[in-house]
Amino acid sequence: MAGYEGHRGWLNYLAVDPDHRRKGLGRTIVEEAERRLRGAGCPKVNLQVRTTNSDAIEFYRRIGYGVDEAISMGKRLENDDPTG
Repeated sequence: MAGYEGHRGWLNYLAVDPDHRRKGLGRTIVEEAERRLRGAGCPKVNLQVRTTNSDAIEFYRRIGYGVDEAISMGKRLENDDPTG
């Protein structure tokens, strides 16, 4: 999923089935998203990866993404814990 809110583009929820990784599919998906975002006038793409997801971090580094000097902050609005 990719989106553009007029300031930055965002990539969300990219996944490739483990049986089909290392075949260029992820790169192709990202390149197409970047092409469409660029066509919409988007100057920069952001994404978030959990610090524990080393495979995803390495994938994005290989295709030209780097760590921004920023802090990601969030706030849960819904309680997802079924016990309370």
